[in-house]
Amino acid sequence: MARKKSHRDPHSPNHAPADTGPGPETTGRYLVVLADECAGNTKQCVDALKSAAGVTHVATSDEYEENAVDMAEAAAADAVVFTDIGIAVVSGDRGQLLTAACGDERTRVVSVEPEPMFYATQAPAAPPELDYYRGYKAAVDHLYEQMNGHRADLIGDDAPPALADTALLTWGLQACRVPSSRFNGQGIRVAVLDTGLDLDHPDFLGRRVVSQSFVPGQSAQDGHGHGTHCTGTACGTRVPPGGARRYGVAYGCDIYIGKVLDNQGSGQGGWILAGMEWAINQQCPVISMSLGNKLTAVLNAYETVGRRALDRGCLIVAAAGNHRQTPLPPMRPPGNVGQPANSPSILAVAAIQSDLKLASFSCTSNPVAGGKVDIIGPGVAVFSSVPTPALPLGQPRTPAWPARYHSISGTSMATPHVAGIAALWAQARGLRGAALWNALTRSARPVGIPVIDAGAGLVQAPQ
Repeated sequence: MARKKSHRDPHSPNHAPADTGPGPETTGRYLVVLADECAGNTKQCVDALKSAAGVTHVATSDEYEENAVDMAEAAAADAVVFTDIGIAVVSGDRGQLLTAACGDERTRVVSVEPEPMFYATQAPAAPPELDYYRGYKAAVDHLYEQMNGHRADLIGDDAPPALADTALLTWGLQACRVPSSRFNGQGIRVAVLDTGLDLDHPDFLGRRVVSQSFVPGQSAQDGHGHGTHCTGTACGTRVPPGGARRYGVAYGCDIYIGKVLDNQGSGQGGWILAGMEWAINQQCPVISMSLGNKLTAVLNAYETVGRRALDRGCLIVAAAGNHRQTPLPPMRPPGNVGQPANSPSILAVAAIQSDLKLASFSCTSNPVAGGKVDIIGPGVAVFSSVPTPALPLGQPRTPAWPARYHSISGTSMATPHVAGIAALWAQARGLRGAALWNALTRSARPVGIPVIDAGAGLVQAPQ
């Protein structure tokens, strides 16, 4: 849990989190962007809120060790200021007053926006019969190859064969040329902002893991599974104990876990901002966020954080979203990249499947300025770690107990592929911020998918 700095009482009682508001998309509070000169200056941030809206009870992130705000405790305040990034979350009544002051240079209030909700971006599971037919096709293809000495899918077709998991490697690592890379992310801090991590998972024992929860009343332990799966892809071990195939990209990196989504897979905008500021304050060159919503408007709050993060050498990578397909009439345009990935200064990641075709659920570029897909990563049937079920009382843990891995689909799964590979580029070339972004997009592999859906192409590891 977050602790106040020594000059404050670390044992002060927590307060219940504020009500989540009138609907599923917003909380009833507001996100306030303060002028650039306020970022990093607590007094200017607080004075701006007080002068513009009469805010009196303000909690600031610099009151807490490592700027890790206790969001339950801070919920009692009229406003929570994330000092390093110059963003505040304010109550509904104060937000309305600040809206009236917005744009007045004397107030230093740049924008005021409703605080959104965010969700873990996992695609719906494929129907069981689809898995059956995929397995049947793989078996037939294997039999054909054994009998004829070449692959069936190359007969009369110039298309490359679909990749597949092997006993040693996932198809996603193969597609991105990770196994042949000379780099492992050593010395690079990778932050995964999600539902937390199974801190007892044997695949992460012995690794440097720093964890912090920004969800009121919940520890950084992953009670959902999404965060453990995404962390595994970005940072998982090279040789999993028990003989599982390799599934992790940057197996040498330092892992920073920020729990910003609760154990049901949802989170308030302020929790996300708290995790982002903490990761930036921890000097993580790569920040992976497999979360989003279906709102297409670009929020200035997240665009500002993305820009200020790049200026400080931190690249934020986020999932494009899984709502491409809708049950609405067929002439309706496909779903666009949602928040926060549609921010121009946040790298938006779409999903590709093992035959290197676009995943059916992967969102397309947003027509708003800057809201485009930037790059694509493996995102269908991605094998990675999941939380280990609790042991029955008195039963010793063994390598075989029980399955610690699962395959999941979504732009959530594509995002940590990109984040992990970003860590490899950061190690290989010493790149940070915008330079790291450029290395990822310039080295991406074209795969025949329109730019509107795949951006620069399929992410590739440095060799």
